[in-house]
Amino acid sequence: MLVYLSTVSRPVANEPGSGPRRRRFAMVSGNVVALGTVSLITDVSAEMVAAVLPLYLVLGLHLSPVAFGVLDGVHTGATALLRVVGGFAADRFRRRKLIAGVGYALSAVAKLGLLLAGRSIPAIGVVIAVDRLGKGVRSAPRDALITLSTPPEALGRAFGVHRAMDSVGAFLGPLAAFAVLLVVGQSYDAVFVTSFCVAALAVVVLVLFVREQPAGEAADGSNDPKVSVREAFGLLRGGPARRLVLAATMLGLATIGDGFVYLLLQRRLDLGLRWFPLLAVGTSLAYLVLAAPLGVLADRIGRLPVVIGGYTALGATYLLLAGPVDGWPLIALTLTLYGAFYAATDGVLIALAGPVLPARLRTTGIALVQTGQALAYLVSSVLFGLAWQAWGPENAIRAATVAVAGVLVGTLLLLASPSRLTTRRVPR
Repeated sequence: MLVYLSTVSRPVANEPGSGPRRRRFAMVSGNVVALGTVSLITDVSAEMVAAVLPLYLVLGLHLSPVAFGVLDGVHTGATALLRVVGGFAADRFRRRKLIAGVGYALSAVAKLGLLLAGRSIPAIGVVIAVDRLGKGVRSAPRDALITLSTPPEALGRAFGVHRAMDSVGAFLGPLAAFAVLLVVGQSYDAVFVTSFCVAALAVVVLVLFVREQPAGEAADGSNDPKVSVREAFGLLRGGPARRLVLAATMLGLATIGDGFVYLLLQRRLDLGLRWFPLLAVGTSLAYLVLAAPLGVLADRIGRLPVVIGGYTALGATYLLLAGPVDGWPLIALTLTLYGAFYAATDGVLIALAGPVLPARLRTTGIALVQTGQALAYLVSSVLFGLAWQAWGPENAIRAATVAVAGVLVGTLLLLASPSRLTTRRVPR
């Protein structure tokens, strides 16, 4: 069976098999809502820790910018290759829900690991790696479940709704950490224990309410042969998938990480330590408000323009951190633009990639895109930490702004030529 899918162009209205035009305005599926609920609860847990971790490491344990950059890179990039392993396993065994559940469970257990790690930097690094292993394993199967639960023409909306629910958790997590610290004082252990309990609840919701979605079935209802390693690597030989992975990798090089952004704000404004977790709340609020509208916009005008707009917002964020604006205007503008960056890129990039990939290899393909981003993020975090230490924070963030501009040019060259905006046939 053939499905006519566009790579990075504006979605085609009334495609064969896409249903009436009014389906664009239909609500997302129950599975997307269930996965959004799991992500919401998980993000409450994750952002509770993320909101206090920069303070704990830099001000509590006195890590240098370089050491923090390494740990921050590990937080996202060190387990990047395992994303591909998780994606391939989910496709081969057609157990996307199970693989995602393992990832969510690993991240929950890691919250308790922070208690055992104490003040040992190597142990904290191992615990962070386990937590990111969980995220790496679960992300591609989760996003594949969303694509398999949604018509191609509505993927922007589905990912927008999912990311909006996810951002509700990101909004509530720092508030929860702030509340815990307000009640018990500077007790990071209390934050870690509360975070574990919340993460465990997310695993329960996944088990009870998320449904597995079949993919790669033959027309007669029998299962196709299992996905092979050769078939999975074959994705990188295809033009559209290979260009998307390269573009995602370049875009990852432009991202320095939330911790650095918030530390720069705290340094510029000399914020009190107890207010530090609330910086993430501002970003999450902007993300929450913008995620669904930008997802719908991506379905209407094309996903690539929205992604490019998001990285433009990121460059503007960096310019603000190095510019003359100060006080509350700096906080409001920086956090709004940073939230807009996430809203325009996080789910929209996967929505752009999903239709390019055959359904039976979709989890693996999404994992390749995410792996490219994560590996690049690991490199960029370490490089930014080195630049901060060698040149100072202001010069380092100016260099990051130049990197964003260069990456945007490279992405447009890879994805935006007229010959790459045509509709293609992708075997299912």
